[in-house]
Amino acid sequence: RLDDDRVLSGRVIAGGDQLSGNVTLTVPLVVPQRWAQWSHARDNVATARAAAAESRWSVAAATARAWLAVLAQRRNLDSLTRARDTALAHRDFAHARLAGGVGNRIDEVRAAQEVALTEAQLQTAGVAISRAREALGVLLGSDAPVDADDSVALPGQPGEPAALADAAALRPDVRTARARVEATGRLVRDAWTDYLPTLVGVAQPFYQNPPTLTQPLTGWQAQLVLSIPLYDGGLRYGAQHERRALADEAALALDNALRQARADVRSATVGIRQADLALAAARDSARLADEALALAQSAYREGASTNLEVIDAERRARDAATAVVVAEDAARQGRLDLLIASGRLP
Repeated sequence: RLDDDRVLSGRVIAGGDQLSGNVTLTVPLVVPQRWAQWSHARDNVATARAAAAESRWSVAAATARAWLAVLAQRRNLDSLTRARDTALAHRDFAHARLAGGVGNRIDEVRAAQEVALTEAQLQTAGVAISRAREALGVLLGSDAPVDADDSVALPGQPGEPAALADAAALRPDVRTARARVEATGRLVRDAWTDYLPTLVGVAQPFYQNPPTLTQPLTGWQAQLVLSIPLYDGGLRYGAQHERRALADEAALALDNALRQARADVRSATVGIRQADLALAAARDSARLADEALALAQSAYREGASTNLEVIDAERRARDAATAVVVAEDAARQGRLDLLIASGRLP
């Protein structure tokens, strides 16, 4: 809005009131840098998906370990319950002997003390299994504790050569590291696009009311803009060095992931063998401890020994049963470790 029309030789060259507008449309025609960034974005998406799979793998492994922990605590609770029942039976027998005039007070007190000790261990085991169930429920996304079903069996165990091959191909952490290597390698390879020119098309329709001597009512203009990067203060060279460093870092991370995966497989394989041997020995020990307890109880009833031998046999049988639980858990954990190390879980 002007104070008045601008008139020259009787013609208005600039109206007092004017309305003008334009729209600019820019279309990239040849932009190699943007095309490379598009490709890099696809690589980043693939890397993010691999990282998400790795996170799910970690959660699955933690859930499986929590499931085994519930099983182990349940077995321990069962063995302590049997030990408590055995101690109760011994205490009742000692009390009956005392009441019948053939026993003594110290035998009853010792038997009662063994019951109290076993009961304390039983209550502690109850707290442990409650915590294990709560931990399993959290990992499964439940608002309540979750119990473990011991009827679920772990998948078949691969041999060491197959496990080593699977670890390099299936483990999510290795796949994530490999995806980062590919993404950073493409960044380095596409560095040449930073030195290429760009070609952009620009179209601009316009409107001018009232028209002037140099500006019609409507019109348009179009341009082809070619930009050639000559100097940018060294930014492209610095970015290229950074990309090479990232590529080297990703390659080292992949080598470390593969090395760790192979080490995990070998360690799990050896652990399974040793755990199976330990489990067999623990079961033999528990069987012999139960037999020794039965013999001690029989001798005590016949008056051939004191209840010290019975209490000692009860403790040895309880410790042997606990050792079996620990060995069973170690054997299951070893098989789970091999599945995790080989990438077959989940």
